[in-house]
This record gives sequence, structure tokens and C-alpha cells, in this order.
Amino acid sequence: GPLVHHSDRGLQYCSVLYQSVHERNGITCSMTDGYDCYQNALAERINGILKNEFLLSRPADLAQAREIVKESVAIYNHERPHLALKYKTPDDVHQAFYRQKTVNLYQD
Repeated sequence: GPLVHHSDRGLQYCSVLYQSVHERNGITCSMTDGYDCYQNALAERINGILKNEFLLSRPADLAQAREIVKESVAIYNHERPHLALKYKTPDDVHQAFYRQKTVNLYQD
């Protein structure tokens, strides 16, 4: 599907230059309503974790940055326990949810 870039209403995201880059590349811009920081809380939390836990040095180039993000997301989802999930990983919780929904059609 089409790419959508969601952000808050920071000056950098509202600038004509920034918006025109997205438009030229077929990217739709989406912004929070007004200046309510809680509307973007999940994205802000994830960005903070990525910056503070995984981005410990400046990537040499875009390829390295992409690799760091890819590895960070994998660690975040599959290895990093989360307090809010009772020290389980998101993947553990996801798998447990779908195991509950599975029906064995071959029961005796």
C-alpha cells in the first residue's frame, strides 16, 4: 500500500521543504490533532527506546542505520522483556494469544 509518514506537528514536519520531499516521493503525511503529546505516546516511547537502548553510536551510512533498526526491532520484539507485559516479550504475548485461539479439530 501507499507509504504514510505520521508525526506530531513539530516545525520540522510542517515545513514546506519537508512536505515537498514526501509529496515528490508519493508519501502521504499524517499528523496528530493539535499539540496533544499523548496522541503520539506509543511512537514517542518506541523512538525513545530505540535512541536510548540501541542507537549507541552514529551509523556510518544509511545501510548501517537500516541494519541497526532491523536488529533493534528484532531484539525489542523477541528478546527484550517488557515490564508492562509482566517481563515477557511482545512475541511471547502474541504467540500465547494465538495459542488460546487455536482449536484442535482432531480431538477424540
